[in-house]
Amino acid sequence: MDKTPDQKRAVQYLYPPIDPFDRRMLAVGQGHTVYVEQCGNPDGIPVVVLHGGPGGGCSPSMRRYFDPAKFRVILFDQRGCGRSTPHASVTDNTTWHLVADIELIREELGIAQWVVFGGSWGATLSLIYAQTHAAAVRNLVLRGVFLMTQAELDWFYGGGAGKFWPEVWDKFIALVPHDERDDFIKAYHQRLFSDDMSLQIRYARAWSGWENALASISSGGHMIEGPGEYARAFARLENHYFVNNGFLEYDGQILAQMDHIAHIPGVIVQGRYDMICPPTSAYEIAKAWPKAELKMVRNAGHALSEPGISAELVRAMDRIGAV
Repeated sequence: MDKTPDQKRAVQYLYPPIDPFDRRMLAVGQGHTVYVEQCGNPDGIPVVVLHGGPGGGCSPSMRRYFDPAKFRVILFDQRGCGRSTPHASVTDNTTWHLVADIELIREELGIAQWVVFGGSWGATLSLIYAQTHAAAVRNLVLRGVFLMTQAELDWFYGGGAGKFWPEVWDKFIALVPHDERDDFIKAYHQRLFSDDMSLQIRYARAWSGWENALASISSGGHMIEGPGEYARAFARLENHYFVNNGFLEYDGQILAQMDHIAHIPGVIVQGRYDMICPPTSAYEIAKAWPKAELKMVRNAGHALSEPGISAELVRAMDRIGAV
């Protein structure tokens, strides 16, 4: 193991575990109800945490990237996942529904302006939200940037990442008939949305397993099978968004609209060896964003739990809290 300081366990960089001071289920419309929690200082700097996936849900560890004496931390499970209901539903579940939900949460909590903190798909959603509601955003802190482009989807679901992990890629594609292997997202979509629940869960575990196996730089490539219901929500929602190109108007939209947030201070934390979201996306938005600082973390992959990534994210939030 590399003995350099950034190879400490990630938990050593985080604040101690805390419990929320507020939990609620918020009706956001179209029959959806989302789980929302608040922790830290009720009078502190508000920060909203946007989890990955889509469909990943928030977790208690996500509370620990913020000094609880200085920040009012808001976490929520996006439509269809985690504790939000209806579970694994893709009906009325689009990027623009999520953007509206974020605004509803902000208004419901009486927050004028907040820090937006998101990783992976959460970084995608953070950028889209900020480009749509720039006046509500004080700072952006992003990790493992994904810009919802066809090139990124082709990399991860078209064999690019598979060239580095051929044995894991073989397991992912083995479930797809040879005559459907021109589009693995579409092929998985047919099974994830079949009427056969056992088939849904089988393909959901394979879809989730492929991504999880490549998340960490220290991964051994094991496709760990998580709980079936979690995998089902994660895979269905993620696939639904990818089949629909993130519900954006055109490919490359996020990068093309970076001028909308040119005035917002930002920090981008990116693993140098991120197999899921390669560094080129983080680099491109940093070039187009005058007030952004790019932190390229050596010896790191994609996961939030990578020690070097956790350290940089905590440092970024500590700097914001010190102002």
